[in-house]
Parts: sequence; structure tokens; C-alpha cells
Amino acid sequence: MRARRRAALAAGAAAAALLLTACGEGGTSGGGGDTGFVTGTDGISTVPAGQRVAAPDLSGETLEGEQLDVGDYKGKVVVLNVWGSWCNPCRAEAKYFAKVSKEYEGKDVQFVGINTRDGSTTAALAFEKDFGIAYPSLYDPTGKLMLRFEKGTLNPQAIPSTLVLDREGRVAARSLTALDEERLRKMLEPVVAEK
Repeated sequence: MRARRRAALAAGAAAAALLLTACGEGGTSGGGGDTGFVTGTDGISTVPAGQRVAAPDLSGETLEGEQLDVGDYKGKVVVLNVWGSWCNPCRAEAKYFAKVSKEYEGKDVQFVGINTRDGSTTAALAFEKDFGIAYPSLYDPTGKLMLRFEKGTLNPQAIPSTLVLDREGRVAARSLTALDEERLRKMLEPVVAEK
């Protein structure tokens, strides 16, 4: 009887561990149907320029309490990174976002974070300080900004998620998993090269 109880407890602990790490698993679904985008073997989905859909209104208060509207960056390529201070895969990718964002300063590229599911800004601000994140992050504790994306579009379905918006504010690429420096550049560089 005790052996069965231990086995059941071990199975329950394993299931709980899988649930806790799910924030990094992401996925490759795109909403089904004829969506006009292709997910590569690297987990990066892209959309040809003629088939892109405008990103929804992404505006609100930053972690520092200032107003920010992503639409104000039209004319620049925008990298949107959805993250939470509690998410281990977000921690793993943060140093790459800090590095690449600094390299693209002054090159018509704007990085913007969307911090979600943090109950207060304290942990999120500490995260940004720890990893040297210098770009602004919208504070979205309940995920309302993520819900503004239409079903069937390249939308942020996981944490972390990264979207690259072209100069017209349309979603050009998406990843639903943590990115390293190479994959982040692979998403960003083709959109920057567009004229």
C-alpha cells in the first residue's frame, strides 16, 4: 500500500513539475485555417509582406508608470517580447534581448517588452535591472494585451513569445519559445533588410 502511495505522489509531483515548466514549451499552432504564414523547423513563423496583418492597439502603462503606444513606433521595426519575471525560459533569453537591443539602437529598430502575470512591478523591474534590459516594457498583469490579437493571426500564445513588426506595424514573424541570440537575429534581420 505504501509503495502505491509513493508512486502516486511521485507521479503527481512529476505532473506538477511539467505544468510549472510549461511557460517555456510554447507551440507551433497558428490558429488553423489558411492563415498565410509558415512555421519553420526552427519554430519561427513568418508571413510574406503582402499577407501581413496589422498588430492590434498595444498601448498602456509601462513598468515605470509612463504611457507607451507601440503604434508610435510606426516607421521602425519593432521587436515585441512577452515575458514574466517568474518564467525561467524568459530569464534564459533575457541576456540575448539586452545585447541585441543595444546593437540595434539608432538603427530604426525598437524593442518593447510586454510583462505579464507579474502581480506587481517590483519583481519585473528587478528582472530588467538584473539582465540589463534598457528598453520599455508595458505592464500587462492579466494578459489583456495578448488577447487583443485576432484568432488565426500570428499572436503571442505562450510565455515567452516574440513578435517582429515591420515598419508598417504588421506582424512579420513570431516565435513561441525562448530565443537565443542567433534565432533572435534570424527573426529580426530579414525584416530590417526590407525597404
